Amino acid sequence: MRRRSPTSSPAENMEKGAAKNHRSRICMLASLSAFFWLLLLYFHFVVLGGNTVDDSSLVDRISASSESINTHPSDSQSTPISRRNNAQPDPGSPRSNAQSTPMSRPSNALPMPANPPPTITEPKAENFPFLRALRTIENKSDPCGGRYIYVHDLPPRFNEDMLKECKSLNIWANMCKFTTNCGLGPPLENVEGVFSDSGWYATNQFAVDLIFTNRMKQYECLTRDSSLAAAIFVPFYAGFDIARYLWGYNTSTRDAASLALVDWLMKKPEWSIMGGKDHFLVAGRITWDFRRLSDEDSDWGNKLLFLPAAKNMSMLVVESSPWNANDFGIPYPTYFHPAKDADVFIWQDRMRKLERKWLFSFAGAPRPGNPKSIRGQIINECKKSNVCKLLECDFGESKCHSPSSIMKMFQSSLFCLQPQGDSYTRRSAFDSILAGCIPVFFHPGSAYTQYTWHLPKNYSKYSVFIPEDDIRKRNITIEQRLSQISPEEVKIMREEVISLIPSLIYADPRSKLETLKDAFDVAVQAVINKVTKMRRDIIDGRTDDDFIEELSWKYALLEEGQYVGLHEWDPFFSKPKGGNVESKDISAEAAKNSWKSEQRIHS
Repeated sequence: MRRRSPTSSPAENMEKGAAKNHRSRICMLASLSAFFWLLLLYFHFVVLGGNTVDDSSLVDRISASSESINTHPSDSQSTPISRRNNAQPDPGSPRSNAQSTPMSRPSNALPMPANPPPTITEPKAENFPFLRALRTIENKSDPCGGRYIYVHDLPPRFNEDMLKECKSLNIWANMCKFTTNCGLGPPLENVEGVFSDSGWYATNQFAVDLIFTNRMKQYECLTRDSSLAAAIFVPFYAGFDIARYLWGYNTSTRDAASLALVDWLMKKPEWSIMGGKDHFLVAGRITWDFRRLSDEDSDWGNKLLFLPAAKNMSMLVVESSPWNANDFGIPYPTYFHPAKDADVFIWQDRMRKLERKWLFSFAGAPRPGNPKSIRGQIINECKKSNVCKLLECDFGESKCHSPSSIMKMFQSSLFCLQPQGDSYTRRSAFDSILAGCIPVFFHPGSAYTQYTWHLPKNYSKYSVFIPEDDIRKRNITIEQRLSQISPEEVKIMREEVISLIPSLIYADPRSKLETLKDAFDVAVQAVINKVTKMRRDIIDGRTDDDFIEELSWKYALLEEGQYVGLHEWDPFFSKPKGGNVESKDISAEAAKNSWKSEQRIHS
């Protein structure tokens, strides 16, 4: 039994009772306050948030980032942001998001001093106007979640009006026939049985502007609400525009449409969301046509890609620059544009069953005016070999300019030689892959650092690489190198090549493949991944202040967590101090030579 205090008085007992009542009221008030805050939180997160996708993960990420920064300011570390992801395109830094090429760091390559980790600043959710677009990713019931594309409704002078003046798009040929069939050109007749009975067209190699834009019109996730867009497409025919004015026009004329476009875009509310970093456009020409370094009329091309606003956008070109971060390589168009999956499967099966009597083949012309070109040596070796097939190209009538002659030769060859053309790249590389012929490259800029969105990381699975110097110094003949590959290896490589066909061709824009992803699909998804990662990096407060644009080609080769360092391909992309002289020479000469090739084709 508990003892009662003998000294307790009535007054004391009253004070004790009052104290108990006071504590009870405090508890009651605290309970009411807690209940009020619970109701408020319920109303905020459930009622107000009920009409949108749950964004708790974004809030948690922001909170976690803030807590980490505030709690451990001296220990904040982050994984370096690579330019391009290797497996599924997921870029985040200025030149990011492409499947990287398969080049591992050579054993003798010493890493450069590690770049400092990206700067992290405390994020504020209210500063992110693109959150609504990111939330769509989490809506699993929406098949277009995270994939919406908003297309700017440009004035017709930036696209359709050019088609009305199609005769002016090329000084050597009437481009009107190549703009038919949504940019595919006139149908090809299957007279020699080289093609399929349908889906083949005489497509101009620089018609991607029109093909891509017409494919976009069939994209299944277009939106008129730009706040939902994962990326914003600008349907400007940049390639057609510059093609009109490359010869005999001053720089003001060449730059006019590009300057007007940028001015138009920057006045749109969509531009202010990310300063144009979520915008992309397509130019079906090589990058050097858009990188004029001076305002001298004698200099080549326009300066679209050097405009400050354009540097924020992503420009998809058939050949990108290894030293700049705002352009990305996409495949040249081939002659095959299937309307359905079955057309592709039938073609692939046919390429598997072909007998190929030539060990290797080459279609091209020498470059006597270019002392660095190895084409002359390749042609000489092919002429002397009993296992090489040669199609020589030059001015005038030539089988080299006939789609059926080219495809017939590639279909009968195990390997197809793809040295540099007038610039790093060639349409021929994609024609050879379409024919199931294993491409042989001599410069990494011809494919491996170009088409990182579309080609596998491990280039040795689908191609052979012979450094140009091995040909110049006659270290080994091409026949010797290719003869070292066993028949079983050839079979495996050819199967890999044939499996790449769907992702390297552009389907007929008037239809859509059922399950296969074509070159358009791959490119659009890569852009979406690039913008999405960029947005998430902004939310997390991650920046890439130490990105070195002149080494942008290297970022595509990085594995996750790696930094830019020395690479065995450095000699292929080395530039003299000051660099601009080299860039100017490349941009002018490569582009002019490219036009000379067009002249050969149409003469």
